[in-house]
Amino acid sequence: MNEATKTTKEVTKKAKVESFDISRSDETLDLAKDLAKFIKDNKLSTTVQGKEFVNVEGWQYAGSRLGIVPIVEHVINVGSPEELKYQAKVTLFDIRHGVTVGAGFAVCSNKESGKKFYQEFAIMSMAQTRAVGKAYRNILAWIIRAAGYEPTPAEEMDYDTNKSAPIAQVPAVAAVAQPVPAMQVVPAEVPAVAAETPAAPVQYATASQKEEIIRLLNHPVITRPEKTKMLLNINRLDEERAIQAIAKLRKAIDDRENGEKAAA
Repeated sequence: MNEATKTTKEVTKKAKVESFDISRSDETLDLAKDLAKFIKDNKLSTTVQGKEFVNVEGWQYAGSRLGIVPIVEHVINVGSPEELKYQAKVTLFDIRHGVTVGAGFAVCSNKESGKKFYQEFAIMSMAQTRAVGKAYRNILAWIIRAAGYEPTPAEEMDYDTNKSAPIAQVPAVAAVAQPVPAMQVVPAEVPAVAAETPAAPVQYATASQKEEIIRLLNHPVITRPEKTKMLLNINRLDEERAIQAIAKLRKAIDDRENGEKAAA
């Protein structure tokens, strides 16, 4: 057996050992223990009324250990002139078996409590984040529960916990005896400059770009840490960064394959 073949088999064997199979209960329970430690060590949970809810990064970690990654299918503007509102759809792709295993939908609106002054890109981004968490929840909720956390993504709790700061009440008597200057009645949460000109929406990586990244990451010469790091950040890539990531992956694969051939 030549060195190139030996190295490829060792890399493949290592990837299999470090991953888990969702169809095997013993492996997923081991994942639950690993997940509990990862969430605690990296502070990836939010406490709401005494209960712990896992942030989307924790759900992504659980999915990546199972070889299941999220792909944003679409982000649709469903708002109106009076409301910024986006709907996102995310599918889950099993990179080991090449099949779609789940999906999730979510929306975000600036009519929600605490989001009145959010810019358009932030509303669109939160819709995607919620959809990622929802998709994973649909198939991995029991693993999160086994890890000791609530089976609802923390981002979904924004509906109840993201309250805007209350406006201080001015006593009626004081208002009559000593009028309050106009600036004092402006809510504290209003920024110095109102968002009259929202920033242009971020052009996130397309589904085809993400599929190409996933295909390249599945190459035997790509290490497990490299794959995990890229998968955890794949939904944050814009189109330009996705192009750069694809180019770097292709170059890394070519360099490593040529290095193995030279060594042989």
